[in-house]
Parts: sequence; C-alpha cells; structure tokens
Amino acid sequence: MLTGGIVNLLAFIVVVGVLIFVHELGHFIAAKALGVQVLRFSLGIGPAIERLTFRRGETEYGISWLPIGGYVAMATLEEEGTTQALEGGAPKVPIDPERVFEKRPLWARAVIMVAGVTMNMLFAVGVFAILSRAVGVYHTPTTQVDSVWASELPKGAEALASLHRGDRLLSINGTTPATWEDVQERLLTVTPPIRITIEGRAPLVLDVAMDEAARTALVNALDPLLPPVLQQVVPGSQAARAGLRPGDRLITVNGDSVSSWLQFSRVTRAHAGVTLRLQLIRDGALVVAEVTPEKQRVTDPHTGKDVEGGLIGVAQPVQHRTFGLREALGEGVRRTVHVSGEVLEAIKGLVTGKLSLKELGGPIRIGQVSGEAARQGPDRLVGLMALLSINLAILNLLPIPVLDGGGLLLLAAEAIRRRPLSRELRIRLTNAGLLVVGAVMLFAITNDVIGLFRR
Repeated sequence: MLTGGIVNLLAFIVVVGVLIFVHELGHFIAAKALGVQVLRFSLGIGPAIERLTFRRGETEYGISWLPIGGYVAMATLEEEGTTQALEGGAPKVPIDPERVFEKRPLWARAVIMVAGVTMNMLFAVGVFAILSRAVGVYHTPTTQVDSVWASELPKGAEALASLHRGDRLLSINGTTPATWEDVQERLLTVTPPIRITIEGRAPLVLDVAMDEAARTALVNALDPLLPPVLQQVVPGSQAARAGLRPGDRLITVNGDSVSSWLQFSRVTRAHAGVTLRLQLIRDGALVVAEVTPEKQRVTDPHTGKDVEGGLIGVAQPVQHRTFGLREALGEGVRRTVHVSGEVLEAIKGLVTGKLSLKELGGPIRIGQVSGEAARQGPDRLVGLMALLSINLAILNLLPIPVLDGGGLLLLAAEAIRRRPLSRELRIRLTNAGLLVVGAVMLFAITNDVIGLFRR
C-alpha cells in the first residue's frame, strides 16, 4: 500500500503536469496557428533531459530538469538572457527571420500571450461540465440555522451566538446563498467585514480574520436546519432491519419530539447499544418502529476527532441534480465564473492585507490537497484540477514580467509608444519579475514547511 507521502507526491505530479501541459498547449497552438516558429515545447524549465526529449519537424518536445512550470520557446530575433537560459539555452535549429515572434502584429502576439490562460479556463469549464453531467451536484437545500456552537466561534464571530434555530440567512456580503454549501463557501472566502442579512432580524457584522483556521472554525460552528426525513437507508443496517424506509419522517424518539435531523443524529450517537422507540410518518400514516444504534467510531464534525457513537445506517436529506448536455455546459461556465470571482477576491485580500500572507501555500500544500483529493476519488481529483487551473490562469495574468500578464503589459507599452521598449529595459524588467516570482515561491514553501512542523 502506498504511503500518504507517496500518494501526495504522485498526485502532485499528475495535477501539476496536466495543468502545465494544458497552459503551454494553448501558447503552442496559438503560435503555430499564427505562423510563429516554435523551437521547444517543454514541461519543466532549464536544461532538457536528453532521454525524455525528441524532435518532430522544427519543434523539440521534452521534459526539463527543473519541475517548475513549463514553456513554449518561440523564435526571436534577440537573445533573451535569463529567459533563454531557463528555456534550455540557444536554439539548435536555424531561425526563420520571417517567422519570429516580433514579426507578428500586436494583436497576434497578444492572442499568443493569452492563449495559455484561455486554455486553463476552457479546461475548467470542460471539467466542471463533465462532472455535472457524469456525477451531478449534491447540495443541502437550506440556508436556515439549526444550532450554533458558541464555544467554537472564532474571534470576531461572537455575534453569531445570538442566532436561533430556524433563522434564515438571506445574504452574505450582498450575495444570496441558495444552499448550505453556498453559505459555507461565502463564509470561507469573503473578505471582512462579513455582513450577514437574516430574515426578520437585524443584520450581523463579523470581523473574522482571513486565515484558514479561523474560517474553518467559523463554518464548523454552524449547523444547517434539515427536516428529520430519511433520504437513504443502508441495506443490512440497523435501520433496514428495523423496517425504516427512505421518505420516513421522524416525529418522536422515546416520546420526545424531534424537529430536525441534527437533533435526531445527536440522539442516536448518544445511545449506542440502547433501543430507541421511534414514531414516524410514512405515506400519511403513523408508524412505530424500534431500532438499536450500533456502536462505531465516528468523526466529530466540530473537533475532527474519532469518538465512539451510535449509528443506525441512514443518510441526511440532501438533493442530487444531474444535467443534460447543454445544462452541464452552462453549469461549467457558471462554476468557472464563480470560482474566478473567489480567486480575485482572495488576491484583493492579499493586496489589502485583509488576507494573511501566512495562508499562501506552495507545492507542498498543493501536494497535500491533491493527495487528499486522490484518496477521495477520481472525480474529486479532476475537480481540484479545475480549481487549480483557474488559479493558474488568473495568477498568470498578474502584471509581472515573466508571467503572461507582464508580457501583455509590455505589448501595451509598445502600442502606446509605437515601438518596443529597449532590450536592456526588458531584460531588467524580466529579471525583476523573476526575483518577485522566486521570492513569492520561497515564501510559500516556507509557509508549507512551517505548516508541516505545526502539524
């Protein structure tokens, strides 16, 4: 059996390899289509690994020694200094002066620049659409609060302790949630202050720090209000042996009324090995049944610890929706736009200081998340790829030389000046961009290492 570390590493290689390939493929296709001579297509940067390199026509394809990013080396009239070194050195084939990058019009060069991020976005749309079609979407159909674990609330969220069972959350920072998953997503990602509008009550304003621990605690401190209706009964379980069926609505347990799913699940967890007398409504008729929760190890949703509790083998009310082909494509677009907004909001939080730089993760963190997704199933792994693909696209559009956004900035300067910036200035800007990107990567890796020691 593979250890967790190996799973994380393999998942990281797969995820990052696919995303880099998709990104560089966009540049490659656009360059070829617009008549630019493509010298190399590489996964990784630096010198090429000879045994993993081959040539087809004018283009060399391969994997480079440094597994960071990738590149499409296009013919240019100039030696590119540091950039050329990162792209495997000088070209090995003659350059056609009529097919160099600089000879293309500005619009064509801009298209080549944005082709990588465009492919990343299209990849995300396609993945979300395929998952919507093949797997569907599960969601919890409520925005009402069942209970608040006041002792678990992070600093700045104390006002939530005033909520009562049945309070409905209407909006969070101006966005209307439709499901409990929407509520959780907003609470995890919006920058403070968090303004929550509640039906029939004055709004609540929270000032919770933008760090993972605080936001996770915030989400875990709230439980959704769900009706005590059985959605699924596991075959062979205690519930199945007691004659319980999907659709049964619980009324009482041992004579005490039950008004929510959470209330019922608490009772069963607390009565392992004890027979419970249930009254429930089935097809409009009152039915009485007896069931004995089986003692098992369960995960406490608030502490994350394994504890002993009683289970009977039933599932809480959730909704599952599948999509037709056209609907799935629309869902793919909607989800991509939604995630893009969250990424932009996170970047805004970093720039304004509302999001701590300590939350910036690097390759170790990506490997951990990828490994966890892989263990949960292939659909989770490809879904994570879509999320990271959107992140990669947006980050690549930042106006930093060596990134696609920096290249667009240089093209904009050329359009305004009607001539390119001097070679010396472009080299200085490129080197400065490399330093910035390198510093950010080093900081992110440091955060990863500190996180490993903390855990």
